Amino acid sequence: MRCFYAPETEGHDPSFRITHGCVVQNAERPERARLLQKGLAEVRLTTEEPGTYPRSALERVHTPRFLNYLETCWDEWQALPDAGPEVIGNAFPRNAAARYPTGLVARAGWHAADVSAPIGPHSWTATRRSADCALAAADAVLGGARTAYALCRPPGHHTSAEVAGGHCLLNVSAIAAAHLRETHERVAILDIDTHHGNGTQDIFWERGDVFFASVHTDPSDYYPFFTGFADETGAGDGVGATLNLPLPRTTGGISWCASIHDALERIIAFDPGALVVSLGLDAHTDDPLKGMRVDDSGFTRAGALIADAGLPTVFVQEGGYLSDSLPSALSSFMDGVCSMVRSG
Repeated sequence: MRCFYAPETEGHDPSFRITHGCVVQNAERPERARLLQKGLAEVRLTTEEPGTYPRSALERVHTPRFLNYLETCWDEWQALPDAGPEVIGNAFPRNAAARYPTGLVARAGWHAADVSAPIGPHSWTATRRSADCALAAADAVLGGARTAYALCRPPGHHTSAEVAGGHCLLNVSAIAAAHLRETHERVAILDIDTHHGNGTQDIFWERGDVFFASVHTDPSDYYPFFTGFADETGAGDGVGATLNLPLPRTTGGISWCASIHDALERIIAFDPGALVVSLGLDAHTDDPLKGMRVDDSGFTRAGALIADAGLPTVFVQEGGYLSDSLPSALSSFMDGVCSMVRSG
């Protein structure tokens, strides 16, 4: 399996985050990439650097003003009096009739769902290269590979067309899916992160050519809180092209894999030309966010289930936070994928 990673993504090293009213260290740190690379090495997978893709690949899912903001906001931030070390909004519009602002502080709020995705001096380069990884993996699959993996950070599935949040900047899974869509009439996305992929859902909500399925922790009391319920099934041309399978925090590997199986059945019925898997590893029982209770064997089974679907598949790294078990979660999942691919 070809795996892609860009060292420039390590330049994104955010600090600020709020948990239960306390300012704490942000969880999206460069160390995650090193742990994930260790996991790949455990199953003898190595990474290669992706090429550079044009801005047009990002514009398939993101608005020009959002891209302009991400690219320029850090430099503009430096001109503010007594500016902090990261771009973080402090006012967030909720009125549907709100107008797009001109001031930077207001734009920082417009383009953010929360304060967990601060922007530093190298964040734009990092998220661009993260997107390059996803696009390179998509191209590998378009070129005939059955599977490919993109080690993306920052991740992306909480970002909509122009609103970032949840440690995410560019929506790398959506970018990969849109790239595949240029060749295939239909594409599917399976999100197995414990957090609902609200940004991805929003991007494809009214599209019938991209099927979005998400297996995640019940958002009634878990981030992103406001979306990801079972009755959300799409709108307009996208009615029926969204599937949400929320599960309790007590979910273990058997129930988790059963829901992944159910999602795959719907995806196969959709008959896509390719599949993008938003690969969160935070369902692991040792993940610090405690979203589910899946052990390594559950991840192996999940990888095998997805590979057994037989679709050309792009794995895009989403969540999974700092713990000693992060490498084994990835290696276990990849072992399941690779063993099924070899047997097939």
